[in-house]
Amino acid sequence: MEEVPNVGEKGEIKDVAAGYARNYLIPKGLAQRATPGRLKDLKMQAEAKARKTAKEIQAAQKIVAKLAGKQVNIKVKAGEEGRLFGSVTSADIAQALVAQGIKVDKKKIELGDYIKSLGDYTVQIKLHPEVAASINVIVEKAEEE
Repeated sequence: MEEVPNVGEKGEIKDVAAGYARNYLIPKGLAQRATPGRLKDLKMQAEAKARKTAKEIQAAQKIVAKLAGKQVNIKVKAGEEGRLFGSVTSADIAQALVAQGIKVDKKKIELGDYIKSLGDYTVQIKLHPEVAASINVIVEKAEEE
């Protein structure tokens, strides 16, 4: 039912000593006996989890297809030597993507390092542990009024 160090992960079926199971694992709710009904439930849960993961991967791949070849232009205030007043954050990039019609959670955008100067940057977007994309971010100086 739960991860137990040096014994097993959640959802695994393990053989343990009867006393250990009876006196520690079962009373604390860390494990259950492997009855045919529970094994069937565990199999159904694993299948449901696999279907959910497949749907998440499929949705992430659709977003990757939209991101293919995309370029994001961000205009910011900058000083004389191209240094920014502040930095470009993942929230800024997510907002620029929304303006292009692509919704991406800012937490999924991985900036290698802070963007604190003008120029071109390649940014990784990790939509799922198995699916990632990269986009080109161009940081430009905003026109002053």
